[in-house]
Amino acid sequence: MHKIRSMQNADPTSNPPPLVEQAFARLRADVLAGAFAAGSKLKLDELQSLYGYSSSPLREALSRLSQEGLVRADERRGFRVAPISAEDLADITHMRVMLDVPALRESIAHGDDAWEATVIAAFHRLEKVESRLSDGPVVLDEEWSELHRAFHLALVGACPSERQRAWGASLFDQAERYRRYSARFRRTARRKSNEHRKLMDAALRRDADTACALLEEHILSTQRNVLAALRHAEGAER
Repeated sequence: MHKIRSMQNADPTSNPPPLVEQAFARLRADVLAGAFAAGSKLKLDELQSLYGYSSSPLREALSRLSQEGLVRADERRGFRVAPISAEDLADITHMRVMLDVPALRESIAHGDDAWEATVIAAFHRLEKVESRLSDGPVVLDEEWSELHRAFHLALVGACPSERQRAWGASLFDQAERYRRYSARFRRTARRKSNEHRKLMDAALRRDADTACALLEEHILSTQRNVLAALRHAEGAER
């Protein structure tokens, strides 16, 4: 198992969640952050040493991550981090366009004042954090990444289909791993607040066609950035 950086620490609380939830949250965060190399084997004994949990909650956490597509179960009943490839990214991107763009259209059609307030608040928090960050890929900042996710989920939050929202959130997280991967190879900073503001403004004025076109381009731009990073990485290995 290839460890790239130190594991994230769990925040102690007065009423900690069950061990399975703790193990799932910590392992999931580290997989998304790239703490384990893509395709690397996740051995239970090593995970026990790293996180301090017994095998039972870790197995359950790995099974749940497998259902989300972040981890793959291999033929020998072990687990590996899902590989990174242009083909996999294309599939994720295709499904995001299929699910998220119609979800946004539905959200705009059904969204009320509370939905608008949630979207505005989510954008405000995201913009404030981004304005405080130094030059560099914002996606590598944990707080920015969490608020970025919250903003996108808020946009589609009024979509009536719970399954569509849940599947879209899962695909967003799978794409997040690729976003962070590509950010490590990015030579110039890519600020996104302007893109997000245009997307928010179109949604709030109920211009569904413009908002959906902007969201689709936003999703496709992630694919283009990652493909460029993959080509850069392949060239560096030669």
